[in-house]
Amino acid sequence: MQTIDIRTTQNVTIEYELATLRERALAFFIDLLIVGVSYLLLIFVLLSTLGGVVAEGLLGRFILGLLPLVALMGYQFFSEAFANGQSWGKKALGIKVVRIDGEEPGLSDYFLRAIFHIIDSILSLGVLAGLLISSSPKNQRLGDMTANTTVIRVRHQQRFQLEDILKISSIENYQPVYPEVRHLREQDMLLIKQLIGRYRRYPNAAHARAVKEAAEHLATLLNITEVPADRIDFLKTLIRDYIVLTR
Repeated sequence: MQTIDIRTTQNVTIEYELATLRERALAFFIDLLIVGVSYLLLIFVLLSTLGGVVAEGLLGRFILGLLPLVALMGYQFFSEAFANGQSWGKKALGIKVVRIDGEEPGLSDYFLRAIFHIIDSILSLGVLAGLLISSSPKNQRLGDMTANTTVIRVRHQQRFQLEDILKISSIENYQPVYPEVRHLREQDMLLIKQLIGRYRRYPNAAHARAVKEAAEHLATLLNITEVPADRIDFLKTLIRDYIVLTR
């Protein structure tokens, strides 16, 4: 499985699994199916109501020729822009769009990705996108390269809920060690939980470095003068403290 290191806006490097060509192709097929069914329903309604007006003239040529392409581009743009980088197809496959520099993708990024589908997926029948995704180091098609994005797997992240953190250890009669942690967000705790889980699953140098940097960054945010030697235990303590102080 190919991976990519992305440095987040919190200056923490996280390793993500890149979505495979198969996953991205299946997601696009699902999206194509959704747009296709919607288009056929629209044609049926228009023919039923307007009849010959649709079949003739500029309106008819637009509906039969350009509308499917416009609809696909619009669907890709709006679904990714307003669903956190996940069209319905991507959501079904557990993958999402991210920026390589760790920033959140913007509307211009999603727009570029949608427009370049014309070259990547339509005019080349998907051949160009397939070749680039399978051969580029970061699994990028032209739209990704232009927008500085790629597609990662998030299915393993979605399994984590805040309630799962309670399984780390019992918190009964527990006295918080770092009360400042209450100023952090639930998303921060889930990121820490994910980082611990990834380190346990893949205890390599990259994840060890990510744990170290995350612990040091959090210590700075919370005005903790000295980071404990056991970084994992420190991160787990922050999670326990957060649960006790905010539940």
